[in-house]
Amino acid sequence: MTTSTTTTKDAAREFLDHRRIAVTGVSHQPKGHGSNAVYTWMRDHGYEVFAVNPHVDRVEGDLAYPTLQAIPGGVDAVVIGTAPEHAQETMEQALDAGVRSVWMHRSFGGGSVSDDATAWGRAHGLTVIDGGCPIMFHPDGDGFHHAMCHVLTWTGKVPRTV
Repeated sequence: MTTSTTTTKDAAREFLDHRRIAVTGVSHQPKGHGSNAVYTWMRDHGYEVFAVNPHVDRVEGDLAYPTLQAIPGGVDAVVIGTAPEHAQETMEQALDAGVRSVWMHRSFGGGSVSDDATAWGRAHGLTVIDGGCPIMFHPDGDGFHHAMCHVLTWTGKVPRTV
């Protein structure tokens, strides 16, 4: 197995350079869902985002898709905002859809991170950021997210390398 050599900061920059991004786990009941916060923030900051939730037709006023493959024209990157037990399935969908950049959302607690899915994704050539939030690394992210990035990196919830 190879060791990680890409800093999370560099991987995040590359991830955020993508413009078509799917967010899994976006809920039709957005209160308290981190995936909804990521989805709406990215949508409001010029990204073309696609909600993925196989159980609903619409979220946050937008169409929702049951799988990554169902998104017309595909996507360049994926934020996993589901429970960790669904991360492997998303990794497999990403690989099948030609997506090479995956971010597993996590702030406090376990978030969406699955160590097994992370290892699988990396073994199959995906760039996997296993912790944190895209807003933490975006130059236009708010002060709270930027401060949390420092704290969560210090505590190990955001990896230093991927």
